[in-house]
Amino acid sequence: MQTKRIAVFCGSKNGNNPVFQADASKLGKLMAEKGITLIYGGGNKGLMGAVANAIMENGGKAIGVIPEVLLEWEHQHEGITELHVVKDMHIRKKMMYELCDAAIVLPGGNGTLDELFEMLTWNTLNIHNKKIILLNAAGYYQHLVAHIEQMAAEGFLYEDWRERLVVANNADEAIAFFG
Repeated sequence: MQTKRIAVFCGSKNGNNPVFQADASKLGKLMAEKGITLIYGGGNKGLMGAVANAIMENGGKAIGVIPEVLLEWEHQHEGITELHVVKDMHIRKKMMYELCDAAIVLPGGNGTLDELFEMLTWNTLNIHNKKIILLNAAGYYQHLVAHIEQMAAEGFLYEDWRERLVVANNADEAIAFFG
């Protein structure tokens, strides 16, 4: 199956390392070049804004899904292909999963981790079987990867986590999984 739409989960802030924003922008550019539509949180701030702006600046398509409660907080993006305003976060995540063929997770905070682990859980439960790429920009997710290894070592995972989650070190590596 050809990947036509990738959900990108990431922070609505830029973080402290300029590599995070650089990778987000590069990912958007690469997705546009490959004709892959961005499915994302609909914001115009932080890494969300960087990936959306890059895809739009390079002739691509971006579909945002933003809950009503975050309209003011995340400054919804007015310059994208489509923006869906939904009732709550649960509907947002479900819609993003339904719209995408795969997901890439960039650096972010609690919301990004929530999205990552919900998607991983749904994948493990065979609710979907979508490829999930963890973009470990500047080693951001090293501690998380170590913790997942610890969960496996302690017998809390049902299978080898690497079957469900692929770790990439930069935007080029992340997009390479999609041809």
